[in-house]
Amino acid sequence: MTSPLDRLDTATADLDPPFAAADLGTVRRNAADLIRRAGGTPVRVASKSVRCRAILEEVLGADLTGSNGAFRGIMAYSLREALWLVERGARDVLLGYPTVDRGALAELASRPEALDAITLMIDSTAQLGLARDAFGSGRVRPRVCLDIDASLRIGPVHLGVRRSPLRGPDDAAQLARCATTAGFSVVGVMFYEAQIAGLPDSSLPVRLVKRASAQELATRRRIVVDALRATVGDLEIVNSGGTGSLEVSSADPVVTEVTAGSGLYVPTLFDRYRAFTPHPALFFALPAVRKPAPAVTTLFGGGYIASGPAGASRVPKPVHPAGLRLLRNEGAGEVQTPVTGRAASDIPIGGRVWLRHAKAGELCERFTHLHLVDEDGSRHTVPTYRGEGHCW
Repeated sequence: MTSPLDRLDTATADLDPPFAAADLGTVRRNAADLIRRAGGTPVRVASKSVRCRAILEEVLGADLTGSNGAFRGIMAYSLREALWLVERGARDVLLGYPTVDRGALAELASRPEALDAITLMIDSTAQLGLARDAFGSGRVRPRVCLDIDASLRIGPVHLGVRRSPLRGPDDAAQLARCATTAGFSVVGVMFYEAQIAGLPDSSLPVRLVKRASAQELATRRRIVVDALRATVGDLEIVNSGGTGSLEVSSADPVVTEVTAGSGLYVPTLFDRYRAFTPHPALFFALPAVRKPAPAVTTLFGGGYIASGPAGASRVPKPVHPAGLRLLRNEGAGEVQTPVTGRAASDIPIGGRVWLRHAKAGELCERFTHLHLVDEDGSRHTVPTYRGEGHCW
């Protein structure tokens, strides 16, 4: 059977690298696996992990909204991105982060269809005040969702990301009351447990910490949701999870939706999870341009370092031909990326090497287009967010 990477290599044989390509059959299988792992809870697609409208449409449909109940809505990372998505048909966009973009907020207030479709994320009264000032004198009632800190705290130890200052039911209820008084409609609450969703199952201690965190969060999440419902009434959105924790989050009956995006492409950071088998769908190819030594071949470009703590886990990984690795003292370079290993001497000048990125959508910031290859070997080319002229 032809592997996805072999299919990509054959279908793009006429192209000059560097370029990025995705195997559509694998994307579809990964989407189906996300649905399976969510166990009937709708999956909201995280656009920052996709950054390509054609892939969003592949999962959500042409309306970018999702109508089959399995995938539902988008979690955007920028208000300007959300406004752009609404222009293209999206009708359910949850911002994953607060915004202080006054111009975008003013535009939101002037567009009724956007006010109905977009839910802002907040975690402080300062954000409410800034937004209300940006809205001007118009009488609008924007939708907002509260971001609750989902990290695990053991004494002075903080396990997880530093996101929201909100943690308990009193803090959440107080902000909800302030939002309502200020003319906002509180429709949801979000809990992103990065220490579960974004942490590979690399050891027994890690797995035990993730289990303890899931138990603590399930208890606290219910208390916070109950407090908010007592304050503002029923909630449309109780969002949780990520690609690495869909089973954990969706098992909680209080959760109405989970979020995933990286699981569509499956970058290298998701190679060591026990909950699912990774099937990489997105790759990039670099050309061989020089051979400084018999066992070293130098590629053009490739320094696509992923965000997060600097280290080996954030660099791209050569995957084809097999047996290649980066040089420890050079790594992946802005213009030159030397590789070594048993296959390096066999790569001719003008040949190509396939690599995988450490994170998902970030690769799309490096390329204006993705070459999508279907299971029958056909190829079509689509723009990334960057290719459509956007850099949010």
